[in-house]
Amino acid sequence: MKVIEGKLTFYISALLYLLFNLRIGTDILSSFKATLWQIAQTAPYIAGVSYAVIVLLQYMTGGSTLPWDRKLRIFFAIGIMAGLIYAIYEYTGAVTRVQ
Repeated sequence: MKVIEGKLTFYISALLYLLFNLRIGTDILSSFKATLWQIAQTAPYIAGVSYAVIVLLQYMTGGSTLPWDRKLRIFFAIGIMAGLIYAIYEYTGAVTRVQ
């Protein structure tokens, strides 16, 4: 049961990452392109911050490495926060969307 719960929460976090980075356009194709553009713009920064957090966690635990699913969960968590902040910034009119 613990394994199923772990997989379910992993997939939910991945889905939330996509949901928070979803950008709505005039049609499905423009929404898809805007969402991919959003992820392409923010993924390098999220990966860098995630890497720094992972290195810090590994240093604090004495050098033991984290499993890959934990690393992705950290990436998704930081990506959800960044997607929310960027969406608020974007929807207040501070930046224009890609059409």
